[in-house]
Amino acid sequence: MKSLKTILLATTLTAGFGIFMGATDAHADSLYTVKSGDTLSTISHQFNGDNSLIDLIAKDNNISNINMIFEGEELVIRTTGEAPQKPASVQTPVQETTTPVVEEATPTASSAVTTSSAKEWIAQKESSGSYNATNGKYIGRYQLDASYLNGDYSEANQERVADSYVAGRYGSWEAAQAFWVANGWY
Repeated sequence: MKSLKTILLATTLTAGFGIFMGATDAHADSLYTVKSGDTLSTISHQFNGDNSLIDLIAKDNNISNINMIFEGEELVIRTTGEAPQKPASVQTPVQETTTPVVEEATPTASSAVTTSSAKEWIAQKESSGSYNATNGKYIGRYQLDASYLNGDYSEANQERVADSYVAGRYGSWEAAQAFWVANGWY
């Protein structure tokens, strides 16, 4: 009878220890280094499979503009009981130069976060985001051929023409960004 009590006690202690360790690991914070092209949305997807962590990541890391994070920045990611879905990429060191990764909301309500991120990335590469930038016959934020703008260099027209150009030539800002990365222009 004494050995049965010992077995029950050992089993109970082992189970309790296992539950304790599981609970501790499930709520552990992770340190994530922002890579080029990352957004809070893509980071949330890596850790939780959806966008549910965006506000939590922003709050925990004192990010006032959820559309602006920077490559090389280290973020604390607090999971809500689920282990990261892609743990191998969580602590990958940044190998590129430190360039701001910025995304801004576009005027169209149907634009996805990744679209504005790719669009902003191209604007930063082409003109450092300036609507007044010029380079020979290339004008503005997206360095469009002056003939495309028909003499109207306003911000609204630059946005409209850039969206039309990218949709016609590449289909999406993400595809235009991929082309730019491969060729150094779009």
